[in-house]
Amino acid sequence: MPVAKLVVHGLSHHYPDEYTGESVHALADINFEVHEGEFVAVVGPSGCGKTTLLNILAGLLPYREGAAMVDGKKIRGPGPDRGVVFQEHAILPWRTVARNIGHGPELAGMPKAQRATRVQEFVDMVGLTGFEHRYPHELSGGMKQRCALARTLCADPVVMLMDEPFAAVDAQTRITLQEELNRIAMATRKTILFITHAVDEAAFLGDRCLVLSRRPGRLKDIVAIDIPRDRRIWKDMMNDATFIGARDKILRSVREEVSSDAAS
Repeated sequence: MPVAKLVVHGLSHHYPDEYTGESVHALADINFEVHEGEFVAVVGPSGCGKTTLLNILAGLLPYREGAAMVDGKKIRGPGPDRGVVFQEHAILPWRTVARNIGHGPELAGMPKAQRATRVQEFVDMVGLTGFEHRYPHELSGGMKQRCALARTLCADPVVMLMDEPFAAVDAQTRITLQEELNRIAMATRKTILFITHAVDEAAFLGDRCLVLSRRPGRLKDIVAIDIPRDRRIWKDMMNDATFIGARDKILRSVREEVSSDAAS
C-alpha cells in the first residue's frame, strides 16, 4: 500500500479582491494525495488557483477550510518538511553556488566537513561541477534554476513543491532541465508536486497529472501517465503512444475549461 506523504482534504480558499474588496473563491473542495516517491503535476487554466494551492502547501498562505498535511501533520506555516522551488531564481545573490546549496544544512548545524561532502553530491547531481565558487550573477538562467533545485534537494525535505520552475527559461534549456529533473527524480525518489501551465511538461514529468477546473479551482480530472522514468527522453516521447494519449487527454480537459470560461 503506497504511503501518502502529502494529503489535501476538503481544501477551499477565499481571498478579498484588492480592487473591489469582494471575496474571490479561488479553490473549492480540493481532495488528493501524493504518495512517497511520486511525481504529481498540476495543470489548469489561467487563474484556476494553482499557485494559491502551492502557496498554501508551502505554508505561505493561511487557510481556514479543509486540511493539508505532510506525514500526518497539519501545515500551519513554512517548515523544513517542505522545500519550494519557485519560478523566480530564489537564491541568495551574495552567496556562491556551493554556499547557496549548503544553506539549509548550515542552518541545521551540520558539521562543515559533512556539509561540504553533501553539497558536492548535489552540485554534481545537477551538473554544476566547476561552478561551485561562482556567484548567481555569473550564471545563466538555467544554471540558477539548477542551483535552486540543488539547494532544495540538499535540505532533504519530505516533499518538494515546484511552482513553474522552468517557465522563464528558453525552450531548449527547458527541455534539458525537464530531462535532468526526471533523472534526479529517479535518483532521489523524492515526493514532488509540480505546478505548470504546460501540458507537454506535465505529461513528460508526472506519474499522475491533476487537472483543475476554472475558478474556483476544483479537481476536475486525474490522468495517470504510465511511462517508466528511464524511458522519458524527449526524442523518444514524441512518438510514444502512452505519452501522446496522456498529453491529449490533459489538453482536452484544460481546453474544456478555457472554452466554458470564454462562453460565460
